[in-house]
Amino acid sequence: MVRRYVFVLALAAVLLLGIATVSRSKGLRGKKPPGASRIPSLFGEEERVAMKEALKGAIKIPTVSFSEEESDTAALAEFGEYIHKVFPTMFNTSFIQHEVVGEYSHLFTVQGSDPTLQPYMLMAHFDVVPAPAEGWEVPPFSGLERDGFIHGRGTLDNKNSVMAILQALKLLLVRNYIPQRSFFIVLGHDEEVSGKKGAQKISALLQARGVQLAFIVDEGSFILDGFIPNLKKPFAQIAVSEKGALNLMLEVNMTPGHSSAPPKETSIGILAAAVSRLEQTPMPNMFGEGPLKMALEQLANECPFPINIVLRNLWLFQPLVSRLMEKNCITSALVRTTTALTMFNAGVKVNVIPSKAQATINFRIHPAQTVQEVLELVKNIVADDRVQYHVLNAFDPLPVSSSDNQAFGYQLLSQTIRSVFPEINIVVPGTCIGNTDSRHFTNLSTGIYRFNPLYLQPQGFSSIHGINEKISVQAYETQVKFIFEFIQNADTFQLQVPHWHEL
Repeated sequence: MVRRYVFVLALAAVLLLGIATVSRSKGLRGKKPPGASRIPSLFGEEERVAMKEALKGAIKIPTVSFSEEESDTAALAEFGEYIHKVFPTMFNTSFIQHEVVGEYSHLFTVQGSDPTLQPYMLMAHFDVVPAPAEGWEVPPFSGLERDGFIHGRGTLDNKNSVMAILQALKLLLVRNYIPQRSFFIVLGHDEEVSGKKGAQKISALLQARGVQLAFIVDEGSFILDGFIPNLKKPFAQIAVSEKGALNLMLEVNMTPGHSSAPPKETSIGILAAAVSRLEQTPMPNMFGEGPLKMALEQLANECPFPINIVLRNLWLFQPLVSRLMEKNCITSALVRTTTALTMFNAGVKVNVIPSKAQATINFRIHPAQTVQEVLELVKNIVADDRVQYHVLNAFDPLPVSSSDNQAFGYQLLSQTIRSVFPEINIVVPGTCIGNTDSRHFTNLSTGIYRFNPLYLQPQGFSSIHGINEKISVQAYETQVKFIFEFIQNADTFQLQVPHWHEL
């Protein structure tokens, strides 16, 4: 029982950020991009103070997205003015074009000196979820620095990335660096509520211009530290896909009546039974479908005995591992489409049997399934013609971007991770269980990667969309350094050419 308990804990921790596959990317550690005069990522004290003060100022602007229909538009506009003020070089450089799209989102086009190199894209968003002040150690929009940390909503999700991208490019520009490879910077204003007014419009604009990208980098994962019991080494995760989603409303309409003479079945009772069947009948276990099986086998190399033995021999222990993952609500989400009842509406008065009952269910769709497949499964499980189905919104899981040795964007990220974080020797691709703005750009690139170059501990994970969100000053400086080096690496990085041997 103890060993089983430890194993479940380990897999639960893995799921917190959605690991899907594991790759060592051997042979790239310490590899320097050839043939380039590099600018070292060394920043003076004045620059370091300026970069943290710029982030504090960004946090103070309450760019809250409440819903698709409601956001703090005054704050969104103020943020646009703020980046003009803090990063004037970005707006006064001849090879950088700036556009405002969807009223508040920002698109920067950085024209490289070598038109033969395919461009790429860096993404982030500056809207944040609401942050009631209750429970916070400091006001959530104070941007207060305390004990080496900058506090406030957006320090991890995702103003840190917005400011780090702009800061890194500014530092390169003041050092007279001219990028060879063109790239785009997309800063969305409504990611937290779908990205339809910002990122989606930018994607359509670039598609109309015929843009095709070598790869895209957005938020979505971190360097994970302390998530897996008994695994002492931190590891970097690059998310290579996202789960899909289906918001489905179930509705039952019956003849209304007086509660003193109730019929055998009511609209509420029928709908409650349907929802109960969905909760009691989980979607199929997809363990063994897709890359998860290989992921666990590779992860075994870093796990202690006896977990390593189980994971190295899934041909034998697959049924056991599959059942164990179902025992925990967190690990269960890794192997199946999840079903979550989030809204139930019915009734108008205590003595009136209502004519209508409605329930809304949120499904997060496993990469091995589609929206249509899930919808058919729902109908088969409910099996009641009196229940009507209304799809509120839905999208299929994103394609899985390549993470093999010939995946340029993935290997470029891996190389930069190992350069900036030399203590990291494990890089894993994964599936993001949340959703990002990058899902709107699948027509522009087949290589979409989600990675935030920050260490994340469990307590930091719980603060994202929670309380007491904060980032250490040192971690933010390192994030700026990462992007500073990444832009240079993108100009010179070359994939290793595979060698074929004749037999």
